Amino acid sequence: MRDRLTARRLRLAGVAIVALAALVVSASAMGGGTRSTACGTVVLNENAWAGSTSNVYVVKYVLEKNLGCKVKVTNITEGQPNFQAMADGKIDVVLEDWQNLASFPQYTKNGSVVKVGGNGIVGVIGWYIPRYLLKQYPQFKTWKGLKGKESVFKSPELGSQGMFLGGDPSYVQKDRMLIKGLGLDFKHVVAGAEPAQVARWSQLYKQKKPVIFYWYDPQYLNAQYDLVRVQLPKRFKGCLDDEKKGGDPKKFACEYPSYVLDKLVSGKFAKSGSPALAVIKRFKWTSADQNAVANLIAGKKMKPDKAAEIWVKGHQAKVNAWLGK
Repeated sequence: MRDRLTARRLRLAGVAIVALAALVVSASAMGGGTRSTACGTVVLNENAWAGSTSNVYVVKYVLEKNLGCKVKVTNITEGQPNFQAMADGKIDVVLEDWQNLASFPQYTKNGSVVKVGGNGIVGVIGWYIPRYLLKQYPQFKTWKGLKGKESVFKSPELGSQGMFLGGDPSYVQKDRMLIKGLGLDFKHVVAGAEPAQVARWSQLYKQKKPVIFYWYDPQYLNAQYDLVRVQLPKRFKGCLDDEKKGGDPKKFACEYPSYVLDKLVSGKFAKSGSPALAVIKRFKWTSADQNAVANLIAGKKMKPDKAAEIWVKGHQAKVNAWLGK
């Protein structure tokens, strides 16, 4: 009797094990099995600046190594081309949008592009000087301290008049109008595209000479050069930012706006159930983080995947937070 009872128990146990195995197989088929099956392919878009490359390859590394995702990188131009590509299913994720989406509300209204928070960085544009110059002229911390001292920035081609080095002409700027609106005696000089501008101010920097120029952050060169942003007048209602559109110089006499850098996903990806979506939503880092990785890539010519690996291994606590650990 005891032997028959034992045999029956063993048969029941066997049935339970088979049922459990079937349940596991079923869960795997529904996305609970291997990591690669659960995640699938994620398309990240890389824009044409080193900070964007840093975002993309750090997130790529984390998704591939921790979730087993297959990550594809595209290189579609920022702004409306990005948004249309998301609507067309060619891009899943944009990790850094400088509030361009606000100009194309149709994509949010139809649900083809969805904001999923900021990436932790606030983009800033302004007037910059080397820190060594601030030590010599502490008053240069604000624009008021520049008044009457413009000749400190004189250059051979301008005689005693101070030089303000403008940015790449393709960028939206207002420095000519801002100089007039503040009543400063600067001559606005354009060296050319950004590489030419960088060559001009970095040469003066290396010679420890005075220089003031249009610049921004995040930017990988900020990890190489110790620069300080000059405080301009606070923004006021109606202040202007694009001098190409014209206007009263006094209406330009305010600092540039700051930009919360948004993360965007396609409407399709937002509904996909991909575990990568949660990581994208939690992804946040600082301007210093981005600049450090961008400097490895653009400054030291390291391959993006390797630069990402180095940063991730040195910042595991931050990465764990993205992973929800």
